[in-house]
Amino acid sequence: MSDDMPTDEGAPVHSGTVTGEGETTDAARNRRQVLYWRLLARLFDHDEQPALETASMGVVGDLGLPAALLDPSVSVDTLVQRFPELAEEFRNLLAEGDRAPGDEVRTAALMSKLLLNVFATGTGDITATQLAAWQQDADWFRQAMCSGPGNGPGMGMGMGVGPGAGVGAGAGAGGGAGGGMGVGTGPGTGPGVDLDGQLAATLANLEADLVGRMRLREVLADPSLARKLTPSMSLVEQLLRDKSNLSGVALANAKALIRRFVDEVAQVLRTQVEKASVGEIDRSVPPKRVFRNLDLERTIWKNLVNYNPEDQRLYVDRLYYRRTARRTTPARMIVVVDQSGSMVDAMVNCTILASIFTGLPKVDVHLIAYDTRALDLTPWVHDPFEVLLRTQLGGGTDGTAALALAQPKVADPRNTVVVWISDFYEWNCEGVFAGLEAMHRSGVRVIPVGSVSSGGQQSVNPWFRQKLKDMGAPVISGHIRKLVLELKNFLA
Repeated sequence: MSDDMPTDEGAPVHSGTVTGEGETTDAARNRRQVLYWRLLARLFDHDEQPALETASMGVVGDLGLPAALLDPSVSVDTLVQRFPELAEEFRNLLAEGDRAPGDEVRTAALMSKLLLNVFATGTGDITATQLAAWQQDADWFRQAMCSGPGNGPGMGMGMGVGPGAGVGAGAGAGGGAGGGMGVGTGPGTGPGVDLDGQLAATLANLEADLVGRMRLREVLADPSLARKLTPSMSLVEQLLRDKSNLSGVALANAKALIRRFVDEVAQVLRTQVEKASVGEIDRSVPPKRVFRNLDLERTIWKNLVNYNPEDQRLYVDRLYYRRTARRTTPARMIVVVDQSGSMVDAMVNCTILASIFTGLPKVDVHLIAYDTRALDLTPWVHDPFEVLLRTQLGGGTDGTAALALAQPKVADPRNTVVVWISDFYEWNCEGVFAGLEAMHRSGVRVIPVGSVSSGGQQSVNPWFRQKLKDMGAPVISGHIRKLVLELKNFLA
């Protein structure tokens, strides 16, 4: 590499032979910038920038690294197989320790390879082989990021990765528009940041996006690949859409993934239900005189007058108990779920939530799913896994069909809550609203839900949103805690 090599901006980059730390500070910084600018260029544009490619090739050659390091079609796993000595470097890329002058350039070259292979995106379908290659690259990236605190010495990279789209270039796809990847010259991830949690969530989002582009049936037919898939909402949606085309091993693997996701979400929602407020104590009901209700502190305080200093004993002539009774009457919960494709997130969450409330005492839960037709899923409401397998995503929406099933289930309006989950883009808006308004006027608690997930807003028909708000039943959207609180306060 020449001493005065032009970059894409025409500025010279001095390679500088490493002879001393002070002598190579500027040269090392310039060489790192060449590698980072090339990384950014490849992340956001699949076309090569000749000047950056040539400069980067010179830097890599000076470092004694293989030219394949700059080839986005070569996975990290393949690179390590060809050059085993790189395996330990990749694993401990950000580990703390003494570094020789110029090591930061080598670290930048290796890290650029990981970032490009994991976050560069392509277009079109991907195969099971490409997915497997991306998963291997993601594993190498995960090991490197967890090998040391922050971004390690000498990196000079601040990385904020959002839910990008697509497969890494190491999976065989060309670089495309990278989503959510930022590399700068600022400090790395600071202390107090849950790097492991952020990294896991980011890679899960990337993998979930890949699922939408890969040949899912091919992956599911391979048990080893299917086991590597991370259960996610987008994966469950893909499985639900394609379940009628699956059979044998592929269907069994699909069911296993859905079951894993349902169990994980159920655990989170069960915690939300346990933490939510359940109404005021009913002080008109005398406390039940059992040991678990004994108010020990109050009992001691009230009986202090009976303390005998001679024998140093406290004589108790009255026990005090806590009041635990709440105003609880048998209640019926009717959950109506719009199973159109746009409502998958809310449908999955609310289906699982309905199964949790089914296990509570004195709660009679009914479940109805609808598109242009309605289906009573009450016999399976205790098992959200079975419910999801019986849903059929897509199609139109005709809430009047669901009303026809829900209205006869209202026996005692004052003790009935109807949870209606939809974006309310209905074929017959006025008919559906008239039905909901009639139930509301009869005394039924109507809770319309536009979206309940980990966050975010669902697009809801603005006409319906305003009408429901005027009726006194505003649409719930955002975190599922809102719905949990509404339901528990009603049932308390």
